[in-house]
Amino acid sequence: MPHSPTEKKKAMARVRRIRGQLDALERALAEGADCAPVLQQLAAVRGAVNGLMSEVLESHLREEFAQPGASPRQRQEGIDAAVALVRSYLK
Repeated sequence: MPHSPTEKKKAMARVRRIRGQLDALERALAEGADCAPVLQQLAAVRGAVNGLMSEVLESHLREEFAQPGASPRQRQEGIDAAVALVRSYLK
């Protein structure tokens, strides 16, 4: 999750752009658009979502591993959680 106000503002702007792309995709499907433009819009949506996911994941990892006072057990739990996140992201 973005933690700074600047990161949060950027993430929210990305979500609004994604929503706009999805609205355009919905209109294209409702209007019976040709397959090529629909596929292009789908690829754009996927890229936008992947970009947002990447930013949020990076923010999380930086936050998680920037804690110098963490115990070895806490660090291992953080690593395990990060690995689970990456695995779910790659599915």
